Amino acid sequence: MDKNIEELTLLLMYLTSWEEESLYYDESDNLNKSVLKNCWKGYSFDAINNLTDNGYLFFSKHKNKSVTLTPKGEELAKQLIEKYLYKE
Repeated sequence: MDKNIEELTLLLMYLTSWEEESLYYDESDNLNKSVLKNCWKGYSFDAINNLTDNGYLFFSKHKNKSVTLTPKGEELAKQLIEKYLYKE
């Protein structure tokens, strides 16, 4: 059940996200500038923390009400669209 909650949380975050030019640090601590998808973090904090721990989201140092989807998180969200929204 927890996995489904995390997947659906990520899916909702992706579907309600907006694009914004941002600075972020990648896994090698290199500073990058890119257009990233941000979303409100008004979801289960347990789910958000697990998604962050698994590399699908990260917290911006300058924003306290939103999180940013990582490229890995965006890719999984696109797969979840297929899984949950386009079933036959």
